[in-house]
Amino acid sequence: MFHWSSLQYNLFLHTFTQCIFVWILVSEGSCSSARRAEQINSVMIYIRRVGPLVLPKRQRDKSPRDGKCGLSVPCPGKDFAFKISSGVTSIIGPQICFEGKMIIKKEIRGNRQGISIVVINEKTGEHSKTASFNMWNGDVRDLIAFLKSIEDGSVVLMASFDDPATKLNEEARTLITELGSSYISKVKFRDNWIFVGGKKTMTQAFFEQHMKNDRKTNKYESWPEMIEMEGCIPRLE
Repeated sequence: MFHWSSLQYNLFLHTFTQCIFVWILVSEGSCSSARRAEQINSVMIYIRRVGPLVLPKRQRDKSPRDGKCGLSVPCPGKDFAFKISSGVTSIIGPQICFEGKMIIKKEIRGNRQGISIVVINEKTGEHSKTASFNMWNGDVRDLIAFLKSIEDGSVVLMASFDDPATKLNEEARTLITELGSSYISKVKFRDNWIFVGGKKTMTQAFFEQHMKNDRKTNKYESWPEMIEMEGCIPRLE
């Protein structure tokens, strides 16, 4: 698996922020002037947070990440490895990796805004389906139908991007709670939220993080900082 060095990562951050800023300025589309201003503001916030480009001295990595999905310690036996991160502001999308396969990759500018979901067969570890649902101006009925279609014995991974909550209703929140979520009832506008659970799985392994959107503590003014977690899901044969 390819791993970026600190230098490569810094170069990428500075390059894409400049490109996105130019794209917003010159692109034509149906978004309002207010939305365009918000997009530009979010990019400028991110540029300020990235800071100046620093060229680090070449150093040997003393903590190689040899596990699947870049885990620092490989999962024991045949347990499933996962790594998941929320989106960053409205610029960088979420990321979901399972068993070394990057099922949802980080993308710049928003075709996965809302809630992204990956469904895995618990017994085989095979990826069965993926979907994303816009929770700002989408139809929550599509999310509800997808949640109801998940088969028993499925591991479910979810990650937020930008706004995961505006269109969420009680039925959708209840269905996610039934998958094992403890925080979905509290998720609000532009909160960051990531979750790993399952539908009538044998292991009943649940992982979850929630970061509230609060201008007093936000890292990016209108958005909280990215949240990330990794771990191992027991595999029962």
